[in-house]
Amino acid sequence: MNEILRYQAGQIPSRQPDELAIEEPLEIRVKGKAVSVTMRTPGHDEELAAGFLLSEGIITSWHDLVDIEPCKHDTLGNIVNVTLDSRLAVDFARLTRHVFASSSCGLCGKATIESILKTIDSIGADAGVDAAALLALPEKLRQAQPAFDRTGGSHAAALFTSAGELLVAREDVGRHNAVDKAVGYALLNQRLPLDRHILLVSGRASFEIMQKSLAARIPIVAAISAPSTLAVEFARESGQTLVGFLRGQRMNVYNGAERIAFTS
Repeated sequence: MNEILRYQAGQIPSRQPDELAIEEPLEIRVKGKAVSVTMRTPGHDEELAAGFLLSEGIITSWHDLVDIEPCKHDTLGNIVNVTLDSRLAVDFARLTRHVFASSSCGLCGKATIESILKTIDSIGADAGVDAAALLALPEKLRQAQPAFDRTGGSHAAALFTSAGELLVAREDVGRHNAVDKAVGYALLNQRLPLDRHILLVSGRASFEIMQKSLAARIPIVAAISAPSTLAVEFARESGQTLVGFLRGQRMNVYNGAERIAFTS
């Protein structure tokens, strides 16, 4: 808990306690090799590691995992070791987080999308959701954000069924980490594929969030804020439904409107 000087116009400044969102590094190791270092909010680190490895194509199901545990020699709790099935061949060259994820990497968007779709199939149009159920999701997500209530500094991601029932919600200082944690929960609890589910994120929809959703076979992705241009292009190529500005009684549908049942 920190002490800050809080000021509001017309009042005398006063010192008050304030809680901040925790941000610390997490190193994910596979076979003793560091495959990612991400800044995250501690908690649900096993889910974060599992979701990350799924989205990067290192694993495809919970059967590939033997164990995820904190490094015994790390006193700060910022390293996790992942043990995979010995029969699983790991192609570390397929890791894409630091190549494709950066908005400033300079790669051609079309080439980036094509490289991912070579290893992950696009999604069919079987899943569906009622527009009213979709509009009700932001409030359900907001009610599942205790860290945001305390700090105002965390992102959130939640998985819902097509009927609008909350499966899991996770918070993190990084929006991509929140998605990894939610997807990792589903993987570790043998809920994959998520082909009858919806992902809702509290901020904007980026290319990387679409990539992670596709790896988990999520057909419908919604965001409280805007999508990026590459996220929209990815949705069109992958066959995913992408909704932005989902707030109040409105939404913008950027792709896949056939999955949403609208009523007048």
